[in-house]
Amino acid sequence: MTHFFHIANYETGGIVAATHILTRDEARRRAELLHVDSYTVELDLTGHAAGDTFSSRTAVEFSCTEPGAETFIEIAAERIEDAYLNGEQVDITLFDPKDGLRLTGLAAENSLVVNAICAYSTDGQGLHRMTDPVDKETYLYSQFEVADAQRVYACFDQPDLKASFTFQVRTPEQWTVISNMPAVSETVVEAAQLKVTLFETSVRMSPYITAICAGPYFGVHETHDGIDMGLYCRQSMKEHLDPDGVFEVTRQGFDHFHSKFGVRYPLPKYDQIFAPEYNFGAMENFGCITIAEAAFLFRSQVTDFELEQRANVILHEMAHMWFGDLVTMRWWDDLWLNESFAEWASHWANVEATRFDGAWTTFLSARKNWGYGADQQPTTHPVYTDAADTEEIQANFDGITYSKGASILKQLVAYVGIDPFLAGLRAYFEKHKFGNAVFSDLLGELETASGKPLADFADTWLRTAGVSTLRPQIAVSDGEYRRVTVKQEVPADHPTTRTHRIAIGLYDLEGDALVRRDRLEVDVSGEETEVAALAGVKQPDLLLLNDDDLTYAKLRLDERSLRTAVEHTSALEDSLPRALIWAAAWDMLRDAELPARRFVALGASSLTTETDINIVTVAQRQVAGSLAYADPAARADLRESWAQAAKTAMDTAPSGGDAQRSWAKAYASAARSKTDQASIRGWLDGQGIPDGLAVDADLRWALLTGLVAGGAVDEAAIDYELERDDTADGKRLSFVARAAVPTVAAKERAWERITDPNTENYIRRSSMLGFAPLDQADLVRPYLGRYLEAVPELWEKLGAQQAVEFSKLAFPSCLIETETLAVLDGWLAEDRPAPVKRGVAEGRADIARALAGRALDAQS
Repeated sequence: MTHFFHIANYETGGIVAATHILTRDEARRRAELLHVDSYTVELDLTGHAAGDTFSSRTAVEFSCTEPGAETFIEIAAERIEDAYLNGEQVDITLFDPKDGLRLTGLAAENSLVVNAICAYSTDGQGLHRMTDPVDKETYLYSQFEVADAQRVYACFDQPDLKASFTFQVRTPEQWTVISNMPAVSETVVEAAQLKVTLFETSVRMSPYITAICAGPYFGVHETHDGIDMGLYCRQSMKEHLDPDGVFEVTRQGFDHFHSKFGVRYPLPKYDQIFAPEYNFGAMENFGCITIAEAAFLFRSQVTDFELEQRANVILHEMAHMWFGDLVTMRWWDDLWLNESFAEWASHWANVEATRFDGAWTTFLSARKNWGYGADQQPTTHPVYTDAADTEEIQANFDGITYSKGASILKQLVAYVGIDPFLAGLRAYFEKHKFGNAVFSDLLGELETASGKPLADFADTWLRTAGVSTLRPQIAVSDGEYRRVTVKQEVPADHPTTRTHRIAIGLYDLEGDALVRRDRLEVDVSGEETEVAALAGVKQPDLLLLNDDDLTYAKLRLDERSLRTAVEHTSALEDSLPRALIWAAAWDMLRDAELPARRFVALGASSLTTETDINIVTVAQRQVAGSLAYADPAARADLRESWAQAAKTAMDTAPSGGDAQRSWAKAYASAARSKTDQASIRGWLDGQGIPDGLAVDADLRWALLTGLVAGGAVDEAAIDYELERDDTADGKRLSFVARAAVPTVAAKERAWERITDPNTENYIRRSSMLGFAPLDQADLVRPYLGRYLEAVPELWEKLGAQQAVEFSKLAFPSCLIETETLAVLDGWLAEDRPAPVKRGVAEGRADIARALAGRALDAQS
């Protein structure tokens, strides 16, 4: 799954249900005590329009190693109607969802039946219910990771108690129901206008990857290599479904993974459902993938960046069919490996099997930088972390778990070799299929296949936190290197000095090209490593450490190399070194080693001639973000220079292409002059549109939101646009724009939406995204205290997932002032649980970085 947070409580229509927070000790004891054979789950969803609840009946068959013992089963129901264990009624009088349903007097073989009333959700967890504003149809989908299957049926909700599942679902007659397995039968009861769908009994799987999606979904099918592939979306979005594009990547993924993993995908079908109002990128439910509709079902023109991201998500979730679903971690400590592996495998498959053969460049630009950022926060943690309970592990689904872990796996592949690595994987899959394993099981197979000891590698990279910085220290005489040393700097709080295998590239300007003259590989260890081979070598225009991106480390450029990079990055032939320079420059900016004005200059000079749309898209966002690090007195001029550079790039880009569209968005976002804003407003009225630029629904909202935030149009323009685009996406994007309106009244209305516990997820999220533009500090300043008051309050009312999202997205990031630090420090000094403080602590660190950057920029 991508970009994951979990929620432990929820509210819908006044109904509050809590889930049991399972501890590792409880899970270990239950796994010793129980073997779960099967679940039969019957859901009645026919009353979806009449109320907020549905009925759930679960029959569980399980054995017990200690007859007479007791245990519990999770069921986060509004109420339990009745429950029977081995024919005897279970006492439900003291039932509390937070504790689970207690089961006493277990027999050697047990049959449990639980009849419950459960609640639909609007928070994206459990069984989410959405009503389409276009045709008023209702759509349901499930989201169960980490431990929310219990919100739909009774289960032993831990990954190492696998079982087979048989689902039977009652729905309105016209609905489609999709689950992990194919349907055995569909029985229509015409008198009641309902349908009963019975599914095949599944292979053994964990509860968190079971799935139910139901509603009048539109679907198309294709068969490939004996697998029935389905693709589904809402009826009102079917004209935007791209089965050719999605199925092409899906076919390529299956062919690639089948040829490399040695074990076939074990199910007869593979469905992918675009889910509305989805919290995450996607989820690897076995045979029933859910994908964020808003992110990846494109209703407007998109660039290759978006298409590559969609391919990456498709391949990421497919990789989970082996790593996570076929073989599952025993406990959530090893969930990092599921996500790191899927992250690595998706980029590897993109490069090897699809047209997106530059995916490792995108990984560096978009994903690895995410890992670097998370690893420099005060809340950083090792890739592998002990998880005492299901709530604790949720906080660590971040750039470290995904991107740093994938970077380390990429290094591991390079160290052992791809063929031994795949041989180890094949042995691992074969030995543990349909079961559970831990990282040491995989490590053992890789050691056997490669003949190399890997324990020290794993301990050094996986069990320590923090990122090293590699800095060149040079001495030059008569144009030649007299001495070159690579200095390794480590953070004081995480002083692990690692061994890095890096390539060093020497690049010279030859006319309009920046050409690599030489490349050498060295091992960097300790605080300083002298590169003897460079003594007496002519100094290049660009010295690039970690060329080819072999290790996980931040880079620095010497002054000559930095000057070359600012003027000539786009003169490099290969995209990977260009992305490395952008990553190095971004880190230098954030560490107050590169003034914001030089970073903007890099964007204006080199990015405007960059040909890789993935680098362009990521770096455009970084240049816009660099304005937060700029001297406030110079920010307006820097923004204007960036806007004009973007406009020039847009005007000179090929008509109708990716670059034109991307630069049009960058220009519209940066433009603040009345002339530019009038021009952009004209595009919305069909006037003066650059030839070939498709001003479609999503671009219209992007243009309008920029105009709104800049004060060029008022809120009435949002109302007008919503009349044009009265869809789910239109509503979502309208709340971003409304929150950006620069008036006191608009901010107050947005804040009420953000902090009301009953606000639907997508409305709260959209409102937070538009609330605090950089230039609206005066309007946002009164909300700093209210934000800090709301963090613990919403933690109690919303549960972890939504509260964590609130603490991060609602943080008043535009208040880059020393006074802000003082207020935050006072709040952080109070006695609160670490998870509650996390988002505030990270926001505080970002403010401190921006202040240091502003000081450097002012000195420049």
